[in-house]
Amino acid sequence: MTNHQTRDLSNHDCKPCQGDMASLNAEDAKSMLMELHGDWKLSLNSLEISRKFKFKGFARAVQMANLIAWLGDRQGHHPDIAFGWGYCAVTFTTHEIGGLSTNDFICAAKLDQIVDTA
Repeated sequence: MTNHQTRDLSNHDCKPCQGDMASLNAEDAKSMLMELHGDWKLSLNSLEISRKFKFKGFARAVQMANLIAWLGDRQGHHPDIAFGWGYCAVTFTTHEIGGLSTNDFICAAKLDQIVDTA
């Protein structure tokens, strides 16, 4: 991953999802994953990307969950978030199409830009 590639994705905004659009195939998803932080994982069925953050304590995990929720709301593209003592996990998929879209990678790149430069 290069920072330039991540900035390219993070400079885009999500576009409204249309139910008739096709999800990304596994090859395209793997290619786009290379543009993200190395902690992002592609699900075995190539329908989701996820990243887990680790913290010491609960408050930081809640703060991360709130940050992710804010980003999703701002982009109109809402991830699944799980958190508890010492962790916050985020999963992006485009529910409307039952798989990954470019929006998922845009949001992931924007999250990378926020947390990896802080």
